[in-house]
Amino acid sequence: MEETDREAVATAVQRVAGMLQRPDQLDKVEQYRRREARKKASVEARLKVQTIQSQLDGVRTGLSQLHNALNDVKDIQQSLIDVSKDWRQSINTIENLKDVKDAVVQHSQLAAAVENLKNIFSVPEIVRETQDLIERGELLQAHRKLMDLEFSRDNLMYEQYRMDSKNTHDMNLIHTYFGEMQKLSEELAKQLWMVVQRSLVTVRRDPTLLVSVVRIIEREEKIDRRMLDRKKQTGFIPPGRPKKWKEKMFNILERTVSTRIEGTQADTRESDKMWLVRHLEIIRKYVLDDLLVAKTLLDQCFPPYYDIFNRLLNMYHQALSTRMQELAAEDLEANEIVSLLSWVLNTYKSTEMMGNSELSPEVDVNSLNDLISQNVVDQLLSKYMSTLTSNIIGWLRKALETDKKDWIKETEPEADQDGYYQTTLPAIVFQMFEQNLQVAAQINEDLKTKVLLLCLQQMNSFLTRYKDEAQLYKEEHLKNRQYPQCYVQYMIAVINNCQTFKESIISLKRKYLKMEMEDTLSSSHASMDATLDVIAKEGCSSLLDEVFMDLEPHLNELMTKKWLMGSNAVGTICVTVEDYFNDFAKIKKPYKKTMTLEAHRRVVVEYIRAIMLKRISFRNAEERKEGAERMIKEAEQFRFLFKKLAAGSGEDTEGLCDIIEAIAEVIKLTDPSLLYLEVSTLVSKYPDIRDDHIAALLTVRGDASRDMKQTIIETLDQGPSQPNPNYVPIFKEITVPTLTVPKLLK
Repeated sequence: MEETDREAVATAVQRVAGMLQRPDQLDKVEQYRRREARKKASVEARLKVQTIQSQLDGVRTGLSQLHNALNDVKDIQQSLIDVSKDWRQSINTIENLKDVKDAVVQHSQLAAAVENLKNIFSVPEIVRETQDLIERGELLQAHRKLMDLEFSRDNLMYEQYRMDSKNTHDMNLIHTYFGEMQKLSEELAKQLWMVVQRSLVTVRRDPTLLVSVVRIIEREEKIDRRMLDRKKQTGFIPPGRPKKWKEKMFNILERTVSTRIEGTQADTRESDKMWLVRHLEIIRKYVLDDLLVAKTLLDQCFPPYYDIFNRLLNMYHQALSTRMQELAAEDLEANEIVSLLSWVLNTYKSTEMMGNSELSPEVDVNSLNDLISQNVVDQLLSKYMSTLTSNIIGWLRKALETDKKDWIKETEPEADQDGYYQTTLPAIVFQMFEQNLQVAAQINEDLKTKVLLLCLQQMNSFLTRYKDEAQLYKEEHLKNRQYPQCYVQYMIAVINNCQTFKESIISLKRKYLKMEMEDTLSSSHASMDATLDVIAKEGCSSLLDEVFMDLEPHLNELMTKKWLMGSNAVGTICVTVEDYFNDFAKIKKPYKKTMTLEAHRRVVVEYIRAIMLKRISFRNAEERKEGAERMIKEAEQFRFLFKKLAAGSGEDTEGLCDIIEAIAEVIKLTDPSLLYLEVSTLVSKYPDIRDDHIAALLTVRGDASRDMKQTIIETLDQGPSQPNPNYVPIFKEITVPTLTVPKLLK
């Protein structure tokens, strides 16, 4: 309508433009308007007349057709009356034709019998031929003959059913006569199912045979559909129908897949500790190979609507899911749980299996369901962590027991590449941790973190036991210092192990722990470091105890008459310490440095203790001078020794020996009036020196009266004390005997 309106407007515009081409025509506009109005009215009148005329013609035609229809109805009515009259007259005649009807039915049956007569008489022969064909593997030809036999039997039974559906005798007679045919059908089916079971092998060797089997199944499916359709129409269906061979074929394939998956377990835990790994690897290889064959070869032997590849894929997935659930329900060991979970969660969808590029795009790993539920996964992980905890505790206990056996050997422990003594304990422990972490990492990051936390937690407990065992080792040695023979060397190895443990813990965290998890382990790490430091400190202390037990007779000679007469006790002490430190050189630097300082401190403490024991009291200035000079000389010997032992450590070893020299200066002083000044200088340098220390020192000088001692001590107590902030107290470790000690010099 819009298009028509536009055309009308355009035509009108053209006409108006033609009328008003000159200025003088504007005066005639009203005349033009009236003329156009008259034309319009004339056209509208003609249209109305034509419309009315058309309506009248239609009414006239309709009346004519109604009249003709009425006449036709009357004719049909009369014809029906005549037919009814003829039908009533012929009822008796129809009843007389019943015999003819029965004859027609009988003729139809006889015609069917004649048509199948050849097959009926040759049934035994066809059965033998079909049997031979089946045995020779010519399945298509055998099926063709079987179809002919079934066709003959079914037609005969159908005609019998039509004639007398209740006559079971004749039906059974036909069925019995063709009885061998059913056995042939079953025998043929067996051959088909054997081919279906071996379809993945057959398709490589003889794909034609598999195609023949599929064609036979397709034929049977068509016959099944035809028989079912006839049953809907007539109610008759031959015995043994529908065969549903297509459905049976898929059931056979499903059972075959399940059997193939289950049959891959060739070993048990008793015969092979790696039975599960081997079992899963065989499954992976078989499934991948089978699916590749199914995609490239098997898919071409089946009609597209069978969707054989996806059907097989679902069968394999379901069979694998069932098998994995069965394995998960078994009493698996920790390593077996990891193998199973790693295979299920990672390997199954990886490029080694379902994610293989040759299977895409038909196989989408993202659309595959999980082989086992998350609940089962959680249960396995919980069981794994519980089992792993017990295993780690057992492994650590066994490793420690093995290490303890090494401690009593008569041969020195091994040394690392830098010559430091060590045992195999840290390597064994952290190798075990590494193995478990690598295994856990195969599953997921969360499990790896949990295993790391577990390892460090058990490491913390283990170090406490390690500390206790090291202490027992020391105590057993003290009962008999000749046993074990290599006590010093193995105690050095224990100390070095502490440093190795520290380094290994840091390395383990750096390798397996995410940065954001560092804070969660800070307290645990600090606790382990503290325990290791205690073990190392106690080990160093026990070694120094060993040194000072050997030094005890020589320390007892200090500040005695024998010493004053020229004893070489300090020389022997220095030689003994240096000899021990030749072994201590095999202690790693952090602890060796601490041990050197501690040895230096203890030697000085023992020397000062010898002074405070008041074993000697100098009788005159000459003895005091001789004794003081000897003390200064021995202090220099100690300084030289420990400077040598501490070479490269960067530590100041001068200060401790200065104490001996300061005491020597007090003893050496010749003017008693200056004694207070000298003692006050000593106290200001070493503010932890006590009154009993000063009294003992003055007693050793041998020239201070009781009143002088009292005066000096009281005066010093009143004086201010300004200790050096860097001074480490040493006199607090030295006790002065309260009982009167008999003088050694008379």
